[in-house]
Amino acid sequence: MPPAGGFDAIKYKRNLPFRGPSGLVILGGVTAVCAYGFYRLGQGNLEKRELQREKTWSRIHLVPLLLAEADRDAYRRQQAALEREKEIMKDVPGWEAGKSVYSNPRYRPEQSIVLL
Repeated sequence: MPPAGGFDAIKYKRNLPFRGPSGLVILGGVTAVCAYGFYRLGQGNLEKRELQREKTWSRIHLVPLLLAEADRDAYRRQQAALEREKEIMKDVPGWEAGKSVYSNPRYRPEQSIVLL
């Protein structure tokens, strides 16, 4: 016979523990992380663009200085070559050191290419 008041209720419900945040919360978190990442990427691109602009302008402003330095070096080398020519050809009669073989009085410096 059953006990007085009846049997206890049978527990048939599944007792599943809480397994973390919902899909909506995960989607919101991933969206927030991606938005922050794109923000930082944009800031990095702006910084890189500014550094590139600064480097370009610094090179543009250095070109006259570098050209002047190259001109001074070329002049020094030309004078040294002229002195060597005078020393080597001192015994040759009628030799004029430094005279152009093209009979052109116009001065033409060495051709140079400026790369930025």
